Amino acid sequence: MPELTRVLVPLGGGGLACGVAVAIRSQRPEVEVIGVQVESCPSFPESLAAGEPVTVKPRMTVADGIAVKRPGELTMPLAQHWLTDVVVVGEDEVGDAMALLLADAKLVVEGAGAVGVAALASGKVDAASPGATAVVLSGGNIDESLLAAIVRRSGARHGRGAVIFTRISDRPGSLAALLEAVGTTGASVVDVQHVRDAVDLHVAETGVELILETRGREHTAAVIEQLRESEYDVKLQHRKETQ
Repeated sequence: MPELTRVLVPLGGGGLACGVAVAIRSQRPEVEVIGVQVESCPSFPESLAAGEPVTVKPRMTVADGIAVKRPGELTMPLAQHWLTDVVVVGEDEVGDAMALLLADAKLVVEGAGAVGVAALASGKVDAASPGATAVVLSGGNIDESLLAAIVRRSGARHGRGAVIFTRISDRPGSLAALLEAVGTTGASVVDVQHVRDAVDLHVAETGVELILETRGREHTAAVIEQLRESEYDVKLQHRKETQ
């Protein structure tokens, strides 16, 4: 790739990123090699600022493959010499990147492997810079249920889904009628749960929480409005999935 000007590489303990940097920049020192960490475990930025390896306390992250709390004694000086920059991305940015790769590229990429795309898509690295940018996608080790939850969360954040709560009569056929009403809106039902605890319900009522997939924010608003016109008391809920 003679037009290559930049490479984004996931950065955990530093072996992959430093190895890529040495291999590329020893031949073409003008090419930038940027390591990408997740904000839940930013051990390299803190260590580079301190000039020595620093131990950080990792938090729960979808990018567990790079959640390394302390740079290696060998990789730290290599990173200082060979990496041109280190950037940090957030959890939701990683989730959005995973969903983007699945939807547009048909690639299943684990959180740790998707951080380079997250850096570009979030603007942490300028996607419009001259030349070509290469992104290393390092691994697809992710549970399918977690991947589905991440995709739904990303969709909801960008208006392509919603969690709604409503009340129905606790009589046979009431849930079927509600689902039929949702079906007429063009939304897809991902999950249905009866909710009775911690909700102010009449003895003859039951609460229902629906996770929906929609075409976008306008469609989500139209779905809620149509259900309200059908005399359902609909409330928009916050997503429950966690990363």
